[in-house]
Amino acid sequence: MTTDTNVLDQQTFASIGAAKQEPAWLAQSRAEALALASTLPLPKLEKTRIDRWTLGGTGAYRPAKPVLNAAELPGELANLIGDNPSPNLLVQHDSGVVFVRVSPELESQGVILKSLEQAAVDHPELVQQYFMQAVKKDEHRLTALHAALWNGGLFLYVPKNVEVKEPIQAIFYSENPEATFAPHVLIVADTHSSVTYVDNYLSAASETKMLHNGVLEVFAKPGASVRVATVHDLGGHVTDVNYRRAVLENDAKIEWIIGELSHGNGVADTYSILKGNGSNSDMKVIAVGVGDQKLNYTTRAVHFGKSSASDMITRAVMRDEATGIINGITKIEHGATKADGQQTERVLMLSPKARGDANPILLIDEDDVTAGHAASVGQVNPEQVYYLMSRGIPKPEAERLIIYGFLYPVIEEIPLEALREQLSALVERKLGQ
Repeated sequence: MTTDTNVLDQQTFASIGAAKQEPAWLAQSRAEALALASTLPLPKLEKTRIDRWTLGGTGAYRPAKPVLNAAELPGELANLIGDNPSPNLLVQHDSGVVFVRVSPELESQGVILKSLEQAAVDHPELVQQYFMQAVKKDEHRLTALHAALWNGGLFLYVPKNVEVKEPIQAIFYSENPEATFAPHVLIVADTHSSVTYVDNYLSAASETKMLHNGVLEVFAKPGASVRVATVHDLGGHVTDVNYRRAVLENDAKIEWIIGELSHGNGVADTYSILKGNGSNSDMKVIAVGVGDQKLNYTTRAVHFGKSSASDMITRAVMRDEATGIINGITKIEHGATKADGQQTERVLMLSPKARGDANPILLIDEDDVTAGHAASVGQVNPEQVYYLMSRGIPKPEAERLIIYGFLYPVIEEIPLEALREQLSALVERKLGQ
């Protein structure tokens, strides 16, 4: 049964307006998006009837109580942060940011890390210049819905020539399924700056259906280097919708490291716009589907700049009756000479009822370029299982080793040891269910 998103709950929208004292431009943006949400169609996805999904459950604006230190956070969050929390940390609990910490060193260098809501008040000209400029609110109904109802979120600005050595960490936690949960992450890396941003999305167990509708925008100025690592581990009651987009200027670089490990239906569109000459995009995605999950994950790279380069690698494992549609799109525009676009999509199915589709697409409008793709869909090789069993390894363990061997080429390229360990643990937990 679907929930009609043509008619957005006016009470939900009113609850946001009543709870916030936002700048006039932002209030107007929300109102415009609300009007669009009732008129725009849903996005059209390859081989996925998203119109049959439950896309309601937007909830009401219900931020949790702010805390003064990380030790006061709920136990699940404290466990994720660990004994050595990042000196630069933001935590959102349900509809609002409850904790922000920035090291004195970064503050002295002019780095801004705060909730997007607060940044819109404190730095309106900077935020307004970039907010919803990579992901447009009029693209379709879900982006309009996000622009109308987003809450909490994160704003990160790195000034010119500043190198942020410690990763910036964020946690987005949904505990109350009746609370609006739609964080917006906005990262601006100024000229010749560098930063690593790591976030985690997780939820408490619930039987109440809800929607996570998130957007992440990155703007990398000339010579900037940005690494974004995001891990989604939301529960089966959550429909997980994500739109991620980076705009790269001359010689700018983005590295995406993505773990799609949520337990409900999911859509993600991760998109690099290589606007500048010499720009570079590197994407690594791991996805695991279990039960009757329906997943549609797309990676895109569009080349405008000369001598720009993109590489996209997605490896997905489908178990039980899960369905995974894995799309890779490389577009090289006319004039993007010497561009190089590569992509690989591989899907491993662990059950006769599981389904996987890998759809590589190359769209080339320029002659003097290099482009290529590789795609495969298949099941665990019985000969490999037999070989391992002949060496005394039980069949379940043999299959587990083959699965990890399938995912390892992506995991081993992740440059953050903690993230490698976390992804490995989450994959093992999900496949072991």
